[in-house]
Order: sequence, then C-alpha cells, then structure tokens
Amino acid sequence: MKYKIMFADEAIRDLDRVWDEIFSVTKDITVTSNYVNSLIDTIENKSYYPYSGTQLYYDDAFTGYYFVRFKAYLSFYRLTEFVMFVDRILYAKSDYIKCFKDV
Repeated sequence: MKYKIMFADEAIRDLDRVWDEIFSVTKDITVTSNYVNSLIDTIENKSYYPYSGTQLYYDDAFTGYYFVRFKAYLSFYRLTEFVMFVDRILYAKSDYIKCFKDV
C-alpha cells in the first residue's frame, strides 16, 4: 500500500534552498527543474516501501527517522499509519545529525 506523503514547512523551505543552490551552479532553469523534480520523484517512490529507507541512528538508538539519498541530498522522513512525513531535505555533507539530536 502506498503511503500518503506530507511535507513539513521546513522541508518546503529546504526544497526552495535546493532549487537556489542548483540554479546558482547551473544557471539553467530546465536543469534545475529536472533536478528538483527528480529529487521529489525519489521521495515519492519511497512511499511504496517506506520502511526500506535507511534508518537514522544517533548514540546507537534509532531516532524514528528514515532517509533516502538523491545525489547530494538526503530527505529525512518519519512514519505514522500510512503517512510519510518529510521533515527535512539536507545537503548530505552537512552536519545534519544536529537537526535530529533531540528526537
């Protein structure tokens, strides 16, 4: 069964930031649109098997978050009954664990 996907406000802001970052490098709207759309497609494809995402651990404990990688970005989500909540989309080389320490 496919899970419904909901994006947190912060994840929407993250997508805007991704758009800006990619556009600043490529200077091409088509390339940027394709990149961001492919990122969203990767997240949507995970909704069919959301437990297949990589579990996020901190101090040897599962945080309740999963993530999926798309090129240079990681999309972090948590699950409830048939809903995938995408909370953040962050650059993979960032110190993203700081966002999830208090979970």
